Amino acid sequence: MLKEVKQLNLPKIEDDRGNLTFLQEISHIPFKVERVFWTYDVPGGQQRGGHAYHQQEEIIIALSGSFDVIITHKNGDKETLQLNRSYNAIYIPPKTWRHIENHSTNAVSLHLSSHKFDTQDYIRNINDL
Repeated sequence: MLKEVKQLNLPKIEDDRGNLTFLQEISHIPFKVERVFWTYDVPGGQQRGGHAYHQQEEIIIALSGSFDVIITHKNGDKETLQLNRSYNAIYIPPKTWRHIENHSTNAVSLHLSSHKFDTQDYIRNINDL
C-alpha cells in the first residue's frame, strides 16, 4: 500500500489507428482489484465523492472528458488534481478525503478499488479522519 496520493502515468501505445492504454495488477495497480465502478452523466455543478475510506485504496481514471479530484489534507489544505487524459490516473490511499467536481460534458470516471463495497468502510465526516 502506498501512503500518499500519487499521480500515475499509464502506458500509452500510440498508433495511427488510435491509441491504447492498459493496466496490470502490481505493475500499475499496487493492490488486487476487488471492485470496478464508473460515474457518468454527472449534471453540471454536481460533486461526487465527499468521503474517505478506512481501508480501501482506489485508482481513478478519466476515460472520457475531464474532472477535478479535490484532496483535502488533514491540516485542511486542499489540492486539486485534474484528470483529462485516459493514460493518467490518481492513486488514493485509505483515510484520504476527496471529492470530484467540474465534470465536463460526457465525462466518465473509472474507479478501481481494493475492496468490495462495504458501507462500514466509508468515512462520511471529515472530522472522523
